[in-house]
Amino acid sequence: MVGWVSGMTDNNVWTDTWETGEDWSGGGAEAKRLPRGSQLGATVYELDPGDFVVYHFHHASEELLILLRGVVMLKTANGERRLEEGDVVHFPVGPDGAHGVRNDGDSPARYVMVSTLVSPEVVEYPELKQLTAQARTRSQTGERLFVIHDVATTEE
Repeated sequence: MVGWVSGMTDNNVWTDTWETGEDWSGGGAEAKRLPRGSQLGATVYELDPGDFVVYHFHHASEELLILLRGVVMLKTANGERRLEEGDVVHFPVGPDGAHGVRNDGDSPARYVMVSTLVSPEVVEYPELKQLTAQARTRSQTGERLFVIHDVATTEE
């Protein structure tokens, strides 16, 4: 069926059916992929109190956050600000689009993250001093390309 995630029967942002597997947020978020094409995709996330998404930015893909429920703190290159239900934020590629999300509240927060699906992609995690290189194509190992690199820092 066009517009539905293959193998998923629940493409509703309000239901509590979550995918199992690795936590890509780094901080405990529940996630569910929504319908996607070859160039555009979306995922619904739920952050319980204390959960977060690691501060990062993309070199190839733009993202758009739509806060559906709750209140979160958004960290960007310009500092932190509070997002409330209905807020929408665009994250461009590069360091200007750096962002992280944290739930400091008493109840779960739910949001949709819409993204262009550019491959290959490099994502930087400035606070972790890491970056990832990833692609939907196979690498020389035969597996999908996904590499984590620790960024060396020079000390003065």
